[in-house]
Formats: sequence, structure tokens, C-alpha cells
Amino acid sequence: MAELDKDYVCEARSEIKDWVQIRVTVKLPHLDRLTAIMSMVTNNLMIEDYSDIDMKTCYGDLIDESILNADKTRASVSAYLPAERPLAETVAFIRERLAEDRIEGEIEQIGVNEDDWANSWKAYYKPLHIGKRMVIVPAWEKYDKKPGEVILTMDPGMAFGTGTHETTRLVIELLEKYTKPGCRVLDVGTGSGILAISASLLGAGSCRAYDIDEVAVRVARDNVKENGCTNITCDVSDLLGGVDRTEGPYDLICANIVADIIIRMAPDVGAFMKDDAILLVSGIISERAQDVVDALAAHKIVVAEAIEDNGWCAMAMKKA
Repeated sequence: MAELDKDYVCEARSEIKDWVQIRVTVKLPHLDRLTAIMSMVTNNLMIEDYSDIDMKTCYGDLIDESILNADKTRASVSAYLPAERPLAETVAFIRERLAEDRIEGEIEQIGVNEDDWANSWKAYYKPLHIGKRMVIVPAWEKYDKKPGEVILTMDPGMAFGTGTHETTRLVIELLEKYTKPGCRVLDVGTGSGILAISASLLGAGSCRAYDIDEVAVRVARDNVKENGCTNITCDVSDLLGGVDRTEGPYDLICANIVADIIIRMAPDVGAFMKDDAILLVSGIISERAQDVVDALAAHKIVVAEAIEDNGWCAMAMKKA
């Protein structure tokens, strides 16, 4: 399978004046999972997998030399995106999902200057209103606060979470509803720290934020400091493995990850929840929502509310 949907990709690219290609290369056994991750970013994909080319049945002079010399043990998936889309957000999303699945991937950005790609998207990242009160303001932007608004200053750096992605917007909308004054919050897979900071600004008493990526933890700590949230701690943990339980279970847990990882957490997350706690899950494509519901229901955690946007689903869950 050398290429998939090439005509579709070329047509999509022809309609975009300024585009970039994000190409991720992994070991061949991880190709299916990589494709699933990249499909969360866009449907404009191209897959490069040369492992099924049989040289015994092919005429070598009719095959491109680059294909003949390609590493058959590795495969790539390319996503084609408009240049104005926040590239740092997208790349961080991919990097975080790969890390959660323990997949080593080489990420390339093609079509934009390598020195500028991490900052070029900032021109398009503007103050973003989410829900009824939250406003996510880039650290480099000026914004005049209006009465009743809750302002969160954000510089995502190389971590996922600016609020522009549907998964983040959906869970922040739920946070507005379910964050109670003084509640204890756990944020699993914190990325830029945006959810923990949102909960803190909405009145949470204390927040514990964790991520498997040390870079994300450093970014989250910087954002926590920028927003003056002294009640948040950020640490490295592989899902729930290193979570602090010294103060007992939590009132509210956020997990904006992906369906498969939430399902992996399902047997353990109940032990971190108070009897009346709420679990907010997001990062779920709508087609996988029922899988997540079934996995959590098997451990007596059921849906209290579900919301969707553009093919993504977020849910508030509670103990049965």
C-alpha cells in the first residue's frame, strides 16, 4: 500500500493556497494506530507503506527508485493542513497521543520554514470565548476583560491545549458546569495545563495535573505561574500510576485524552473518585463514544451528560 486517497489529498491541497504537510514516521507495526491518531487531526491523509511490494513479481525499472530503496520496516502518514491552522497545537496533539501509546515517531513539517513553524501560527491564535464565562487569551495578546468573564492566559509552547480544538472546548464547557467551589480536581494528561487552570479559575480548591511528557509538564507549570494559580501542582505520571492520593479521592477528574486510553483507565479511575465525583472525558471521536461508555459502565461509572461538536464527543460521568 504505497499511497491511500492520493487523488483526494491532491484535490484538497489544490484548493488551499497555503498548506503544510505534517509527516509522521513510525515502525511498521504501529501504522494502524498512527493512522487512527492522524485521522483525529484531518481526513486529508496520505499513507506510505512499501512493505507489501514484492520485488519478485515487479519489474524493477518500472518502480521509482525511492520506493525500491525505502525502508520496508517503517511507514509514514502525512496530514495536509491549511497553513493558518495552529501547527504547534496539532504537532503537540500528535506527539502526546504517540507518547500515551508508547510509540516512537519522527515528526516532520513540510511547506513552512523550519525555523518559523513553531511560531508562525501565533498570528492566527486570538482570544477565544468558550462556554458562558471562559476566555482563553494568548500570552502575547492584549484583551480587555468584560464583566463576568474568567480570563485564562495561555502559551501552549510545545504542549497540546490552546482551546482551539473541539476536544478542549467541549471539556471546558463541562468544567464550567461541574466545577464547584473548593472541590479537589485531578487532570490526567494535562498538556498545556489548560484544564487544571480553568478549574482553578472557576473556583476549585486544589488541582493536581499530570502528564507523561516532561515537556508538557514544564509548559503547564509556566502557564500555571502566569495565571497565578498557586493551588495547582504539575507532575509527570503515566496516566494514574503516579497520581497523589495522600489527600484521598477527588471531586472532579478530567481526562482529555483518546478513547483507547480512557478505556485503559476504566478499571482504575473509580478508586480516585469520591462517591459523588464527576469524571469528565474528552478527546473521543463520536464513533468511539459507545466503546468508552461500555468500558466505564463495566466498572459502575455511567453517563450523566454528553455533548458533541464536529464529530467529537465529551461526557460527564458519575458512579452508578
